[in-house]
Amino acid sequence: MDCTHFTVKADTYGVASQASRVQAQITAETPRKIAAALGLFEAHVDAEKLGNRLSASCSSRVTPLMFEYALVERAKGDKKHIVLPEGTEERILRASEILLQRGVVNLTLLGPDHEIRQKVAALGLNLKGAQIIDPAQSDWLEDYAQTYYELRKHKGINLDCARDVMHDVSYFGTMMVYKGVADGMVSGSVHTTAHTIRPAFEFVRTQPGCSIVSSVFLMCLSDRILVYGDCAVNPNPDPQQLADIAISSAETAKTFGVEPFVALLSYSTGESGHGEDVDKVREATQIARRQRPDLKIEGPIQYDAAIDESVARTKLPDSEVAGHATVFIFPDLNTGNNTYKAVQRAAHAVAIGPVLQGLKKPVNDLSRGCTIPDIVNTVAITAIQAQNMATNMTTPGLNAA
Repeated sequence: MDCTHFTVKADTYGVASQASRVQAQITAETPRKIAAALGLFEAHVDAEKLGNRLSASCSSRVTPLMFEYALVERAKGDKKHIVLPEGTEERILRASEILLQRGVVNLTLLGPDHEIRQKVAALGLNLKGAQIIDPAQSDWLEDYAQTYYELRKHKGINLDCARDVMHDVSYFGTMMVYKGVADGMVSGSVHTTAHTIRPAFEFVRTQPGCSIVSSVFLMCLSDRILVYGDCAVNPNPDPQQLADIAISSAETAKTFGVEPFVALLSYSTGESGHGEDVDKVREATQIARRQRPDLKIEGPIQYDAAIDESVARTKLPDSEVAGHATVFIFPDLNTGNNTYKAVQRAAHAVAIGPVLQGLKKPVNDLSRGCTIPDIVNTVAITAIQAQNMATNMTTPGLNAA
C-alpha cells in the first residue's frame, strides 16, 4: 500500500487532537469516497461467502441502482481493456479514478502525457495503473498509419494523409481496438458523435449479416429495464434496416439480462391501419421474423398496446409480445429520440446510452453533457459487450450482440 507523509509545524498532541476531530463521513455527495470504500470492500471481503451467511430475500424488481451495480460486477468478472481518447477531460479523469479504484477495467488514456499528468495532480486524483499514450509520440504511430493506409487507399488516402489522421485521438483509439490492443473505446464527452464513431464506420465495420450500425438506450425505470432503439443514429431507416435494428436490439437486451419481447412501434396496431409509415413497419416486422424466427417480435403496434396488458387484450389479444414488450423499436429517429427523453424526464428514468450495436468491436459514444456516473456506466457496458463478443467468437452458433 502506498504511504503519504506530511510534515506540520505543531506538536504531536495538537496534531493528534485535530486529526481526531476529522469526520470520515460518506454521503451521496462524496462519490470518490464511495468508490474508494467499495473498492476496498470488494478487494478484501469475500462478498459471496458473506452473502451465504446472511438470510435475506431477493426481490424480482430491478431498480436503476441494482442495474448499475450489476453492470460493474459483470465488467469486473472478466476485466477488459478500454481506451478513452479524451484523456485531458476532467470528467473522464474522475470517472477513470472510480473505475480503477473498483477494478472494473484496465484503462488507456490518450493525450499529451505532461498535460494529463498535470491535470491529474491538480485534481488530486490517483490514476495509478492507467496507461497514458500520446498518439503523436507513440511507437505505434507508423504501424497504425500504415494499416490505415492499406485499409483506405481505395478511397484515395495516401500514406502522408494516413499519418496525419492517426494523430487524431479518435482514430488512434479506434485503431487500438481494431488491432486488438484494446477491447473497446468510449468517447464523446467533448467530441461530437460523428467524430467518435466515424473511424469505426471506416474500418471496424459492421458484423456479418447486419446492414446498419444503430443504438439503444437502456431505460432504467423504478422496477424494470426497457430497451429503446434507435434513438441516436439513424434518421429514417428503411424496412431492412429497421428489421436489423430490431434484431440487434434484441441481442443487446439479452446481453444485459433483459428477455427480449420486441415491439416495432407505429401509430397503428395490427392490421387496422395503412399508409406509407405503417406499411414500412409491417414490412420490417415480416423481415425480422423471417431472419430470426426464434425471437418474439410484434408489429406494427402502438406503445400502449405494447406495454399495457389491459390495452393489449383489446387491441391484440393473441400476441405474445403485446402487453409484455421489453424492447421498443421506433420507426425513425425523431420519434425515438423524443420518446426516450420524454420517458426519462416524466418517469424519472435513468437512461443509459446510447449503446452502439452492429459493430464488429465495441465503440460507444457519450453525450457531451454526460456525468461521471454516465461515463462509468458506459465503460462498464463497453466491457460487457467486449466480453460477449469474445464469447461468441469462441462459441460456434452464437450470434454476436
